[in-house]
Amino acid sequence: MSRTVTVGLDGSPESLAAAEWAAREAGLRGVPLRLVNVWEPVPEPMGRAPLLGADVEHEWRDAVPRKAADGIRGRHPGVEVVVGQFFGAATEVLSEETKDAELLVLGSRGLGGIGGFLLGSVGQSVVAHSEVPVVLVRAGEQATDEHLRGPAGDPSADTPYRPVVLGLDTDSPDDTLIGFAFDAAARRDTALKVVHGWSPPPHFARGIPERPGLEAERGAWEAVALTDVLRPWRQKQPSVEVVEDSRPGKPAHHLVDASREASLVVVGRRVRRSPIGAHIGPVTHAVLHHATAPVAVVAHG
Repeated sequence: MSRTVTVGLDGSPESLAAAEWAAREAGLRGVPLRLVNVWEPVPEPMGRAPLLGADVEHEWRDAVPRKAADGIRGRHPGVEVVVGQFFGAATEVLSEETKDAELLVLGSRGLGGIGGFLLGSVGQSVVAHSEVPVVLVRAGEQATDEHLRGPAGDPSADTPYRPVVLGLDTDSPDDTLIGFAFDAAARRDTALKVVHGWSPPPHFARGIPERPGLEAERGAWEAVALTDVLRPWRQKQPSVEVVEDSRPGKPAHHLVDASREASLVVVGRRVRRSPIGAHIGPVTHAVLHHATAPVAVVAHG
């Protein structure tokens, strides 16, 4: 199977917004868009209830991906669109069907005026277990949201992209995560803002007598560490403007703030083989629930 951008589609507003984002991403990558529609088994005794005839149910089931595919082909004529329909558990089907994908895109209900994401059980499970990058897109996400405003301050999809934001831990940087973010910025011809949050010196939290200059020393050390991690990537991708943002405080707070002016936020999920199951991680979990831009979660070792 050729590499694709795959999106989970169930006809909900959030999944339709995800499909539109995925179509734009497929166009940037020059790969087909694959719409995956999953119908889960109906629990008993509902499964025996004659609510719909077989023909009506079949037509209804086919209508969702067919209408979505037709609309996307009309709005994105340069993108090849293929449809896959499956019957089973959504989490299992999506995990299986994305093994050959470049990334998986899922929709998420926005948290009202606060923004951010509201993940259902399927989304949480897929994000926690997927081996390919997963992008979460809010309901209502528009192409214009990813771009700078026009000269008159009006929304526009013809202006340059907003920066891509990467959350980076300099203690355990990963090439897969960093490479994904640089690639996303290069495809959008925009800057990459790398956000690194670090804990302030102990006296800030424990009442230890302050040593003059301690925070400044720590800040300088953290800034150098970030520069050192990014230096080889600047050399690999010289066309990408890199903005380094190293500051004290919680990384999740800084990433949520940066998401307000971002086209995409990129965070990592460390793969851990644990008997109690996979985890998203506290920083990524917080970003998923409060970021106002699409969020890409990249699994890494």
